Amino acid sequence: METTHDYVVVGGGSGGCVMAARLSEDANTTVCLLEAGGDGTGALINIPSGAVAMLPTKINNWGFETTPQPGLNGRRGYQPRGKTLGGSSAINAMVYVRGHREDYDRWANQEGCTGWSYQEVLPYFKLSEGNERIRNAYHGNQGPLNVSDLRSDNPFQQHYLNAARQAGFKITDDFNGEDQEGVGIYQVTQKNGERWSVARGYLLPNLHRKNLIVHTRALVQKIVFEGTRAVAVDVNVGGQVQRITARKEIILAAGALQTPQLLMVSGVGDAAQLQSLGIPVVAHSPEVGKNLQDHPDFIFGYQTQSTDNLGVSLRGSWRMLKEILRFRRERRGMLTSNFAEGGAFLKTDPSLSAPDIQLHFVIAMVDDHARKFHFGHGFSCHVCLLRPRSRGSLTIQSTSMADAPLIDIGFLNHPDDLEDLVKGFKMTQRIMQAPALAQWVVKDKFTAHVKTDDDIREVLRNRVDTVYHPTGTCRMGSDDKAVLDTELRVRGVQGLRVVDASAMPSLVGGNTNAPVVMMAEKAVDLIRGHSRVGSVDEPVQQASTHAQLMAAAPVA
Repeated sequence: METTHDYVVVGGGSGGCVMAARLSEDANTTVCLLEAGGDGTGALINIPSGAVAMLPTKINNWGFETTPQPGLNGRRGYQPRGKTLGGSSAINAMVYVRGHREDYDRWANQEGCTGWSYQEVLPYFKLSEGNERIRNAYHGNQGPLNVSDLRSDNPFQQHYLNAARQAGFKITDDFNGEDQEGVGIYQVTQKNGERWSVARGYLLPNLHRKNLIVHTRALVQKIVFEGTRAVAVDVNVGGQVQRITARKEIILAAGALQTPQLLMVSGVGDAAQLQSLGIPVVAHSPEVGKNLQDHPDFIFGYQTQSTDNLGVSLRGSWRMLKEILRFRRERRGMLTSNFAEGGAFLKTDPSLSAPDIQLHFVIAMVDDHARKFHFGHGFSCHVCLLRPRSRGSLTIQSTSMADAPLIDIGFLNHPDDLEDLVKGFKMTQRIMQAPALAQWVVKDKFTAHVKTDDDIREVLRNRVDTVYHPTGTCRMGSDDKAVLDTELRVRGVQGLRVVDASAMPSLVGGNTNAPVVMMAEKAVDLIRGHSRVGSVDEPVQQASTHAQLMAAAPVA
């Protein structure tokens, strides 16, 4: 193993894959990427429907749990996180959503993150994106992250849209354009009907580079400091701990749960807590692990007789055999489904300037993250609160990265979150009970006896959990309490930067994978000291031109 590189990237998820691939474009720069999981390949990852085998298990998945949650009647929540090259982009529902423009303007104007306004980040979204269909000022078409329409051809998409129309909601075909509000079908990070993880888009086509070294099944133990400068990491590979040194920077991209854990076990965090565990303090940074945010999410579930929806039955088995053959021939059909095919961004109050709830319409019965089995076929609908007021925190229980962090997600701790979700519940129920969908329902599995607002509050506390968007535990900002500065550098030390969802100052109104890719693209320019996208006043032409030069290789 080569032990000295210019940059050492810890974590091969969305942020880490972008950083390793982009930094190694310079042949004179050496990059080492360390990933605790596998190589990001295989049928379960590449076939979109394979997610059903990974999400509820520990296949390519850390499978964390939270501490008991008072807001959830004492239940523990589930926090699946990708454990393979590509990170959570290798096990997620592949939904391509950026959030609302107001989210980034809030970062820049209210949360002290100069340089992160919507106008300034849009060019980086476009730089990363290779959208197959939508060609306008809001989208890129030549970037490494391929974005396509779904190829499942499922008729339930139209039932869902018709129900939304009947319930009085408008239809949209682009959640990432000028107006996010509306009901539609998600675009996904797929190519030719296969999952297009960030590893597949950015990293795997470039493994031939001599200046790019990737180690999988390599669990970083701690960051090594000389004084307050990060100079190396200790990593366990094959049962042996080795030290890998960085000449320029160490880049943490281990995600919103494990990046703060790694900082704390290495001596960056709240001094009193670290000292209580016998960890020498390198920098007192009490907000490490604080400010944890996630989208609280409730799922409606319905039993149906239709085999257009995924499920287990004798009729469904025969249908699935035909779908397997179709996938092999055409790369179309049920196996290309991301499950969460339909979406929506809606306002619980028409006076709001941006949608505050999001829907994921799923062509299968979902119960407890697919960890509870239901025989037969069904469909489901998630409703999540986009800008929760509740905040959680993360701490460590030992000095070892092999021990899971203690995750207090804080769901429904703020009373307004519960009341906003009650409104979101009622809006979603209007769509589910519209004739276009109601005609397919055999049984309402979870809400048949929910009649009053108090009934809704109780079922929310009994069933709400994550929709897989933890963020904010190493927030950036211009104030002294922020863990990171606005260039993603860790305050109080040198040579250490964070590029993942933990850096977000506040949660965006949507899925978080595309925003992390954007943040990583911007971080590359922050490190290099020059912009690849030109003036923020002319993002379209500059981003498109660069993306054509940097497009990843097509699928073999």
